[in-house]
Amino acid sequence: MESGYSTSRHHTFAGNPLIGAAAASSASVPSDSDDGLESAVASIRNLLADTAEEEAAGSGIRILPFRHGKPLVESSYASTNSDEGPTWRLAWQSVHKCRELFEASGLKLGGESLVYLGQRNEVVYWALDFTDLNLVSQFGSEERKNAYVELRTLMVAADWSDENAMGEISIAGHARAILEWHGLCQFCGRCGTKTSPQKAGKRRHCQNDSCKKSFYPRVDPVVIMLVIDKANDRALLSRQSRFVPRMWSCLAGFIEPGESLEEAVRRETQEEVGIEVGEVIYHSSQPWPVGPSSMPCQLMVGFFAFAKSFDICVDKNELEDAQWHSREDVKKALTFAEYKKAQRTSAFRVHHICGGVEKGQGLASDFNVETGELAPMFVPGPFAIAHHLISSWANEGVDAQWHSREDVKKALTFAEYKKAQRTSTFRVHHICGGVEKGQGLASDFNVETGELAPMFVPGPFAIAHHLISSWANEGVGGLVS
Repeated sequence: MESGYSTSRHHTFAGNPLIGAAAASSASVPSDSDDGLESAVASIRNLLADTAEEEAAGSGIRILPFRHGKPLVESSYASTNSDEGPTWRLAWQSVHKCRELFEASGLKLGGESLVYLGQRNEVVYWALDFTDLNLVSQFGSEERKNAYVELRTLMVAADWSDENAMGEISIAGHARAILEWHGLCQFCGRCGTKTSPQKAGKRRHCQNDSCKKSFYPRVDPVVIMLVIDKANDRALLSRQSRFVPRMWSCLAGFIEPGESLEEAVRRETQEEVGIEVGEVIYHSSQPWPVGPSSMPCQLMVGFFAFAKSFDICVDKNELEDAQWHSREDVKKALTFAEYKKAQRTSAFRVHHICGGVEKGQGLASDFNVETGELAPMFVPGPFAIAHHLISSWANEGVDAQWHSREDVKKALTFAEYKKAQRTSTFRVHHICGGVEKGQGLASDFNVETGELAPMFVPGPFAIAHHLISSWANEGVGGLVS
């Protein structure tokens, strides 16, 4: 069950425009299909083998350089508009420029060094790791300066209301996760032989003919949960010793082998704060490519967890503290202006880094930077799934009840929806005649009898109606019914 969060907006690092449905909608050949991948590989190999062809066809290929896990970015700032901070974007490079830098370091740029990211609008995008190069020259110029910037810094600096900025950060996150995985998977875990990249970096293969084991990019699933005391209208937030001062967040933990997501939520909550959890409700998930380098891409799976016990017993090996917080206090900690200031300050930091001046501020100093006041408490910003779990509960509430099939069937009585449709049609007729009726959706139900339905679900115009009615009238096959 998903509650309190609009799926029309992606979490940071999700919604990559180069992969999945977003990329498929803009390409005649799906970018992640075998045909699309083989075509992209053949194109880059031909280009690297022929300098003359590179000059003619290179405009259809873009490469994103990385160094020590940091993508290359450039920043611009229109100082005439003081309300808007600088904006950064990924500094895509040509094949020609990348080959020049490899040759300057005494190396040859081959197709096996490149990692395929996807294609969109007839442009193929790749990532390339420059960590091992002895860089004699750099990218950029006097007019267009750029730099390698930590992905976490870019994450905070990205304007989460800007669809293009969110697309850029998701591409960078995906690229970093794949490149870091390649760095960790240089040797076969079965026989110890060196592995080689295959399918444009989408997998690696053991070179030992008697082994030939294939390896695929790893994803480490993590449950993250907001524990709720429904009766007292409060939520449990915790602190780890590595957190910046005054920051509180949700509980989280890795899933054990053979464990379901719901079981992991209950176990981690019991282990870390000694609280028993009953009902567990799914919220949303978020790729998280900014964890430790040993885990290139975690997948944060978010839940609401309803507490059955309420006395906190903190495991000091895991947490520094954990406390119940009222809805009012949590709302204060979610003050939007604080996050906007933090985003703007981080955007200036990226701009300064690209200009050759690195600022030393950390995340904590980004808050209340204009007033000099310190927020007594804050939660992670909108770039983190924890923010959305907490804000969903604080601003909209989370409610869930079990309903029998019989009760749901009653709520689905078609006559109610037909009356609502007929009443709304009359409303349209009256509006067209210059008379606007003031009724809302709720009053459309049972309008002819004057009786109010004790409960109803969304009408047939909504997918929710059909999910519910499918279960109520026909059941759901499989392991769960």
